[in-house]
Amino acid sequence: MAKKDPTEMPVEERLKTLYQLQATLSAIDEKRALRGELPLEVQDLEDEIEGLTTRVEKIQADINEYERAVSQKKGEIETAKASVERYKTQLDEVKNNREYDTLSKEIEFQSLEIELCNKKIKEATFKIEEKKGELAQNQEIIDDRRQALEVKKSELDEIMEETRTEEEKLKQKVKELEVKIEPRLLTSFKRIRKNARNGLGIVYVQRDACGGCFNKIPPQRQLDIKMHKKIIVCEYCGRIMIDPELAGVKIEKPVVEEKKTRKRAIRKTVKKTDDEVPETEA
Repeated sequence: MAKKDPTEMPVEERLKTLYQLQATLSAIDEKRALRGELPLEVQDLEDEIEGLTTRVEKIQADINEYERAVSQKKGEIETAKASVERYKTQLDEVKNNREYDTLSKEIEFQSLEIELCNKKIKEATFKIEEKKGELAQNQEIIDDRRQALEVKKSELDEIMEETRTEEEKLKQKVKELEVKIEPRLLTSFKRIRKNARNGLGIVYVQRDACGGCFNKIPPQRQLDIKMHKKIIVCEYCGRIMIDPELAGVKIEKPVVEEKKTRKRAIRKTVKKTDDEVPETEA
């Protein structure tokens, strides 16, 4: 049997299918709502752990840099000490004051270099200790967040396991319904639904008002909606409108109290008989 072309479907059938799609999507939304804020909490924890891990890597890189600097300065100290010893040995062999002064200045310079290197080593060592403390603190936070993530993921997996089967069935139904809807209409519906706060792209008329934004609908427009001759959208919120009867929704009519009619009291007129007429004197 050939599939029915969605573009050839009557408006009434299009609206019915669209409303069924909305009902199915709303059911999926309800299933997802059961998860509450858990998916967001899991995502936030994962992002935080990723950020902390990056920070830990940066701190470790700083520590390695300081340690390399310390190692370098220690090497420079050893070189300077060797130079001092060499210059001191050369002092014993000087032939004039000029050579003596030159060697003395070199010894003084190398001694100052050793002092400066020791100062740099001390500063770097302090930074290393500081960074190690920061590293331990961040690592402790990461461990704490990972434990919280394990708990949240466990809760989320448990909820998803309970709703996964039903949600998969609903998703399959969505696919089946979407095939039956004209692509342009489906695209418009999805856009409306995406922009709507409550996720409703098609709503039925409730108490002469739009079921989405609750603005009053003029009587003539309500009549057009009941006729099912064309797709009508709310002029306020842009949602597609459907007649409650077509949507299969029973609307309870408001109970109207019967007005008690007052009966008018009917006055009875009494005719006077001839006997009652007074006699006149002859």
